[in-house]
Amino acid sequence: MLRSLPMAYLAGLRVKEMTPEHAVITVPFKYLTKNPFRSIYFACLAMAAELASGVLSMMYVSSGSPVSMLVVKMEAEFSKKAVGLISFTSSDGAAIGQAIAESRATGEGRTVVCTSTGTDEAGDVVAVFRITWSYRAKKG
Repeated sequence: MLRSLPMAYLAGLRVKEMTPEHAVITVPFKYLTKNPFRSIYFACLAMAAELASGVLSMMYVSSGSPVSMLVVKMEAEFSKKAVGLISFTSSDGAAIGQAIAESRATGEGRTVVCTSTGTDEAGDVVAVFRITWSYRAKKG
């Protein structure tokens, strides 16, 4: 995930808000994110959706013993053309924190399905991503 951050920066992704419970990531409609159909590339939307739950995961992983994190599944539904500034919100911080704590306590892997909902500037939903994260405490 850390290696993909320069690409996210170039695409204009920004952390708009972050608490232990939720995160909001924005992706703009601009030259690098615009597809030939005059909307945002689905890959840029996926990157923002992943980052919304990914920054929450990184926050919990970074405090304590080492834990590996990996996306193991992704599903998406697109409901409206994505133009303008799109905001992806994930409110799965509590579930992520619990899964990581359980993995650290048991040494077993845990998964969490995180929902990242993308809305446009009018508040209309443009896409919903369900990203399944796997967490496993590293033996050490």
